[in-house]
Amino acid sequence: MPVKQAGTTGRRADSQRNIAAILDAATDCLSRDPAASTSEIAKAAGVGRVTLYGHFPSRAELLDAVFVRAIETGEEALGQVDLSGDPRAALTRLIDSSWHLVDRYRSLLLAAQDTLPPGRVRDLHADPMARVEKLIERGRTDGVFRTDLPTSWLVGVMHNVMHGAADEINAGRLTTDKAAGYITTTILAAFTPPGGRVPD
Repeated sequence: MPVKQAGTTGRRADSQRNIAAILDAATDCLSRDPAASTSEIAKAAGVGRVTLYGHFPSRAELLDAVFVRAIETGEEALGQVDLSGDPRAALTRLIDSSWHLVDRYRSLLLAAQDTLPPGRVRDLHADPMARVEKLIERGRTDGVFRTDLPTSWLVGVMHNVMHGAADEINAGRLTTDKAAGYITTTILAAFTPPGGRVPD
């Protein structure tokens, strides 16, 4: 019967604590400054750079892990949104909740867009976008969302308007308190069938 090496469990626990501390510090640092260095992140996490690189061999891999965790946290929140009833009202609720998440992580998003490979950020949004796609399909069936454009295009429009709002805030051309209203108005107008009345 193999003898379990003493200290293995303790080292594993230390490793998990270090990873959690690094991810927490990276989220905090990158949310303040998308260009935050690994040295800054390691210092904020209370670990050395060797330890950080032992878990995340490159800044890109660290940023990917941070963004994955942010998406997972967001999915937990979005899963609580009531999407029943009128698809337009449900979409409004979903936009409001989604925007709070985009706004919270907008600096992290900038860092991801600057660092991760093309398409990776969009790939990481697959689950949130699938939720939007399902809601749009229901709205199309109910006749309140347009059917002359592909669902995938409408999902992309919502994704781009959301992230465009984050860019506008970062550029100082839009304030956070007005963003959700602007996004909702833009998306509902874009999704309304041609000739249909855009809801207030």
